[in-house]
Amino acid sequence: MCQSRKSIFSMKIRRLILPVLLASLLLAFSSTEPKDAVELGQQLFADPILSLDSTVSCQSCHIPAFAFADTARFSLGVGGRLGRRNAPSITNMAARQHYFYDGRVVALEDQVLMPIQDTVEMRLKLPELEQRLRRHAVYGSAFERVFGRKANAEDLGKALAEFVRTLETSATPYDRWMFDEPGGMSEAAARGRDIFLEKGKCFSCHFTPDFTADEFKNVGLYNGKNLNDVGRFAITKKQDDLGKFKVPGLRNVALTAPYMHNGQFRNLNEVIEFYNDPSKVVPDAINRDTTFAKPLGLTAGEKADLKAFLEALTDDRFRMN
Repeated sequence: MCQSRKSIFSMKIRRLILPVLLASLLLAFSSTEPKDAVELGQQLFADPILSLDSTVSCQSCHIPAFAFADTARFSLGVGGRLGRRNAPSITNMAARQHYFYDGRVVALEDQVLMPIQDTVEMRLKLPELEQRLRRHAVYGSAFERVFGRKANAEDLGKALAEFVRTLETSATPYDRWMFDEPGGMSEAAARGRDIFLEKGKCFSCHFTPDFTADEFKNVGLYNGKNLNDVGRFAITKKQDDLGKFKVPGLRNVALTAPYMHNGQFRNLNEVIEFYNDPSKVVPDAINRDTTFAKPLGLTAGEKADLKAFLEALTDDRFRMN
């Protein structure tokens, strides 16, 4: 295999921190005392203590078996409140430059605290949460042991962020194919990779080892009517950002349906059909990126191959799904 392939993906491999086995991620909250920030963050991630009435955890909306995404179009928060946007996968967040669909946050430590305080999601004020954690039989001593001080919001953010950073994935058929190792992509997936890079124009937005450049794009899902989420514009107030959303990474994408910020597409077939001709799905889109100005003209076979390639980006720990 050529050296260029190895150099492209060596960074991705080196970035793996502590692989978290699927079996352990499916466990509910345990009373075992965590020994470090990662274990503390993992326990807190699964514990509904972080919500107002102790009914919703981070894991409620970011389900481990589905690459830490939700299977519902919009997640339910405390009291059955319906979320505003689809809950995305939180795998492969270590190298991201912005968080949330509109990119309102640039530090993972800040991002993980926002759903806790959100009035639609977990609805808990941080001072109250700090007191809960300090009184808790396990967490009270755990924070003092791990961080050398009583539980507080800053260290909570650090613990949750450290756990999320362990969710890096690269054990996929695609990665093995890149290294000429056994268990690589099928012939259909390899053909799909060519479609991804060329005719499908996917590579224009989805590149780097995680298949995102952390940019914001308007793919044509804003028309100011039934599709009225302004996206990045709400943060920057720049007209050019109207209808733009953060380009997600595509690792494990086969498990993270429904898709898009509004969960509009139920499966990969619908996503591929949309990109094949966006104007057919949303004819009155406003500010659509010029990349999507013309139909791709993919054949049925090319669509199937492209889907096979996307499925080949699923990490082994999730492949049972």
